[in-house]
Amino acid sequence: MSKVRHVLGISGGKDSAALAIYLKDNYPQINIEYYFCDTDKELDETYILIEKLESYLGKKIIRLKAVEETPEEQFDHFLKLYGGYLPSANARWCTKKLKLEPFENFVGEDPTISYVGIRGDEYREGYISTKTNIQSIFPFRKNIWSQEIIRNALSNANIDILSDICNKYIEKNISKTLLDMIIEPVSLQYDQQRKLNDLLSISTSAFNKIIFEYLKSNDYPISYLDNYPLLDNEDVLVRDDIFKILIYSGVGVPEYYNKREFELDGRKGYYARSRSGCYFCFFQQKIEWVWLYENHRDLFEKAMTYEKDGYTWLQDERLKDLIKPERIRKIKQEQIKKTCKEPKPQSEYLIDILSDAEGEGCAACFV
Repeated sequence: MSKVRHVLGISGGKDSAALAIYLKDNYPQINIEYYFCDTDKELDETYILIEKLESYLGKKIIRLKAVEETPEEQFDHFLKLYGGYLPSANARWCTKKLKLEPFENFVGEDPTISYVGIRGDEYREGYISTKTNIQSIFPFRKNIWSQEIIRNALSNANIDILSDICNKYIEKNISKTLLDMIIEPVSLQYDQQRKLNDLLSISTSAFNKIIFEYLKSNDYPISYLDNYPLLDNEDVLVRDDIFKILIYSGVGVPEYYNKREFELDGRKGYYARSRSGCYFCFFQQKIEWVWLYENHRDLFEKAMTYEKDGYTWLQDERLKDLIKPERIRKIKQEQIKKTCKEPKPQSEYLIDILSDAEGEGCAACFV
């Protein structure tokens, strides 16, 4: 285990925080390095969460800075380099410069396993480094391996290799059933995802052992390990599990997830923040911008100062227009209407009444 580094990025959101707690509680033998890429534009609640996590984990969370020697805050330094061009969904230079590059510089060339908090009820891969010395593992999912590994391993060209591994390492009582699936070629009628699901349904741990042995002949970081405790992991954790982990551990849920009530024309609505990341994250929904304006006026006003020379956070609207009374009223009306279409929320968190597109800010790319 000492040849390989194990790292976990804390984004300030619920999933990465819960993953840190989960791994400490269930796999204490893995020596994990925790890190946080600081943009200097985070909400105070993010730093509070990090302090609580450090107390629970009994270990420091390393703060990574994109630029160490600069009198400016991290985001402002790069904004100047980009000539005032604000980041957007189509030009996410903030993610690259403030998150990805600091992470990859932190890892360097060491063989590294990066633990990613994508849940079992999510259908995305997240950030996968192009560096061959960094490998992502997804402990919350039934399939802990990346799409790249599955695509390579379950290629028809590897049927004989996987069959030999199955015969050599898997118990006879399940190897026969697994072999029937392994030798079935991927085709238009039997695609790779279906084959993966069938193999996992027979035995997740046996499938993981087959992939682990297969990877030993490939140049992945995990090939340096003689054994790996997550091979026997059969947990599948979804959104409700994440909140339970945070609450029962005592770390708690970040304050910005707590929905707040507002009233309009005698009708009640709710708003909050659905993601971590910078307070001016361009992925925010408009109701979240209203939440920021009404609950963190100083930060909203700071965000407004960045809108100049034609650059705006929203493609179709300036922040100074978004906070006009009639515009706020319309946004809240839309939020109430949306809330009424959904089942009555059962918990105190906004994401129960928003669509589950709550990616954890720009950090969602890789943590």
